[in-house]
Amino acid sequence: MSLLRATLVLTSRQCKLARRTQTQLTPVVLRLYSTDETDKSVDVTRIRNIGISAHIDSGKTTLTERVLYYTGRIGAMHEVKGKDQVGATMDFMELERQRGITIQSAATYTTWNDHVINIIDTPGHVDFTIEVERALRVLDGAVLVLCSVGGVQSQTLTVNRQMKRYNVPCLGFINKLDRQGANPERVLNQMRAKLNHNAAFVQLPIGLEARTKGIVDLVSRRALYFEGSDGGQLRYEDVPSDMTAQVEDRRSELIEHLANVDEELGEMFLLEETPSEGQIHAAIRRQCIKRAFTPVFVGTALKNKGVQPLLNAVVSYLPNPSEVQNFALDESKDEERIQMDPTRDASKPFVGLAFKLEAGRFGQLTYMRVYQGYMKKGDSLYNVRTGKRVRVPRLVRMHANEMEDVQEVFAGDICAMFGVDCSSGDSFVSSNKLQLSMESIHVPDPVISLSIKPEDKGHLDNFSKGIARFTREDPTFRVQYDEDSKETIASGMGELHLDVYAQRMASEYKCKCILGKPKVAFRESINSPVEFNFLHKKQSGGAGQFGRVIGVLEPLPPSSYTKVEFSDETVGTNVPKQYVPAVEKGFRMACEKGLMSGQKIAGVHFRLQDGANHPVDSSDYSFQRAGEGALKEAMEDAVKVILEPVMSVEVTAPNEFQGAVLAGINKRHGLILGQDSAEDYFTLYTEVPLNNMFGYSTELRSCTEGKGEYAMEYCRYQQASPETQETVIREYMEATGQLKDDKKAGKKKARN
Repeated sequence: MSLLRATLVLTSRQCKLARRTQTQLTPVVLRLYSTDETDKSVDVTRIRNIGISAHIDSGKTTLTERVLYYTGRIGAMHEVKGKDQVGATMDFMELERQRGITIQSAATYTTWNDHVINIIDTPGHVDFTIEVERALRVLDGAVLVLCSVGGVQSQTLTVNRQMKRYNVPCLGFINKLDRQGANPERVLNQMRAKLNHNAAFVQLPIGLEARTKGIVDLVSRRALYFEGSDGGQLRYEDVPSDMTAQVEDRRSELIEHLANVDEELGEMFLLEETPSEGQIHAAIRRQCIKRAFTPVFVGTALKNKGVQPLLNAVVSYLPNPSEVQNFALDESKDEERIQMDPTRDASKPFVGLAFKLEAGRFGQLTYMRVYQGYMKKGDSLYNVRTGKRVRVPRLVRMHANEMEDVQEVFAGDICAMFGVDCSSGDSFVSSNKLQLSMESIHVPDPVISLSIKPEDKGHLDNFSKGIARFTREDPTFRVQYDEDSKETIASGMGELHLDVYAQRMASEYKCKCILGKPKVAFRESINSPVEFNFLHKKQSGGAGQFGRVIGVLEPLPPSSYTKVEFSDETVGTNVPKQYVPAVEKGFRMACEKGLMSGQKIAGVHFRLQDGANHPVDSSDYSFQRAGEGALKEAMEDAVKVILEPVMSVEVTAPNEFQGAVLAGINKRHGLILGQDSAEDYFTLYTEVPLNNMFGYSTELRSCTEGKGEYAMEYCRYQQASPETQETVIREYMEATGQLKDDKKAGKKKARN
C-alpha cells in the first residue's frame, strides 16, 4: 500500500473516544522521555520538527488548530478571532485574540501515525519577522501555506528567502479553497515564477469555492472525501469521471517535474517506463529533502478538508533530524565547522541553541533546540558566549502556553528550560572545554523609530522593567536614550511592532505609554563670518567681575558641520593665558542651546584674537561669562541657518514598482545617487533628509504591495530648506510661548 493511501481512517465515534482519553495520552508521550533504559528515547526517524509559515491571513493558525484536533492533542476546535470567547490554542496571548493575528511564535508537539511532530506556528506580519527567522533556524522542515485567492504575497517572498537561508525543505499547502475566487492553478504558477520552486500538484481539489467536496490523490488516483461535522471520517472512492483526463494530465506533469531532478525517475522517463506509486513517493521524499522539488497539497482548514493527508505528507516527505546536516563553529579552531551527530544517546557531548526567550510565570523561559547529545533535569551546562556554568532546574515541553514536565531530552528535541539566564542565540554545551557555538540567527535591522515615554512618570520603574524584558526577548526591538533630544527612542520592524509593545506595556506592566515622532537633531549655524567685541562687567561692592573678549566667529566647511572649534590667536597679556580655557568653556557651554530654535550650535569656529582684563576684578568666572556673551552677541548679529541630518538610503523593490518608488523619494526631497538591478529587483541609492523619512516604511510597503525594503544610515548635515527652517523656528517659538505673545500684541494693534 502506498504511503499516502495508508491514511489513518477514524470514524467520528473513534475521534471522540480518542479525545476523551486525551488525558491518558500525555503520560505515554512523557514516558518516551523517561529514564528507563528499555525505553530511553524515541527513534530519531520518528521525529519531525516543522514550522507553519505564510503571509498574513493565509490560515496558518487555523491549520495548526485542525492538526492538533485530528491528532487528539485538543478536544475541540476554536476560531482564530475568538468569536466563541475562547480563541485558537496557539494564539494564547490576549492581544493576539483581540487582534485576530499571531504575534509570537508558539510551540507544541503531537503524535501522528507513531511519529512525534514538534510544531511551531509563526506570525505572518512582516513586523514580527524575527519570530519566523528564529523558528526556521531550528526546524528541519516547514509547511508553506498559501491562500488560494491571494497566492504568493509579500511575506510569502520573505518566508521563502528565510527558508532558503537556512536550507529548510518545505511542502506547499494551498488553503482556503472554499473562498470566492479560489484559483489553485494560478497559485501554483506563481510559486514557479515568483518563488522559483520546482513545484507540482500532488492533489487536486474536487470543486472550488462553495462546491468544494474533497480532493483527488494524484499518486494513488483515488478521491478522498471528509465527512462528519468535524471532517474526521475519511471516505475513499474512485476519481470522478469528469476529472479523469485532468488527473492523468496532472499526474504526468508531476512525474515530469520529478524526472527533471531525480536521477532514478529521469531514467525511467527517458525509457518511457511508468513508475510505481512507491517509486513516486520515494522520489518526492528524496527531492523534497534536497529542496529540489516542492509537492503542493490543497484543502480548506476552516472547512476541515485536506488536513489529514497533509499530516501524512509531513511524516512521509519531510526529513527527520538525522537527515539534516547541522554545523557548529569551533571557536578554539578559528571557527572550523563541526557537523553535529543526531544520534539520540549520551555518546557525544551535549550541544544546544537557545533560540527564543519568554517571561513565564516562574521566571525566564528559554526555548532550546538540542542538536547533539543528551540532557536531563538537574544537569549543568556551560554558556559558550559568557563561559558561565548554569544548572537546569526544570525541563518542559511546550503546548502553546501550557507546560508538561520531562526528565530528559535528546538530539532532535525542542524543549524549554526555566531559571537559565541567557540571551537569544546563545549556545550551550556540557563541558567548558568545548567551544562549540551554533551558527547564529540572522537579525534584520530595525526600519522605524518612534519616541516612547510613560504617561505617568510614577510608572518609570515598570517602564524600565518592561523595556529590559522586551529588548531581551526580541533582538529587533531596540531602545536607546538620545542625548540630543533627551528622548527615549524605540526602534522596530514597523509601526504595528512598536504599537504591540506599547499595548503589552499597558496590559502586562500597567504602564500606559505615549508613542510619538522622535525629535530630529537639528543644529544652528551661521552663513558668514561675524566679528565680536564683548565686555562682561559687574560691580556690586567688593571684588567685581571684568572680562573682555574680541575676535571672529566664522562658519566651518560642510564636512565639519557637526563640530565646534576654538582657537587662541591672542598676542601679549591682554587676555592672560590662564583665562583662555575659561573663555573656551564659556563658548562651548553657550553652544548647547541656540537662540533661534533651541537646538545646539554647530559648524562654527571661535577665534579669540584680543581682549582686556582687570588686575583685581578679572577671574575664570568673568572670562567664562565673557565667552558665553561673545557667542550670543555674534549669533544675534550673524545670518543664521538651520542644519539638518541627511540619511544615506538604499531602497530595494521589484522592477514593476520602480516608478512609484522614485516618485516617493522625489516627494521627500531625496537626491538620487545611482541605481543597480539584479534579477527582478532594483536597488536605489539616495540621500534624504531624516525629517522627511518618517512614515516612509508604511508608504513603501503600500506602494510595493509589501515587497519593498529599505535601510538607512547617517550620512552628513546640510542646510535645511526654507520650509523646514521656518517650521522648526515656529515650533520652538510656540513651545517657549514667544509666538503667543506676538499674536496677542498683533490683536491689540488691530483693535486700536
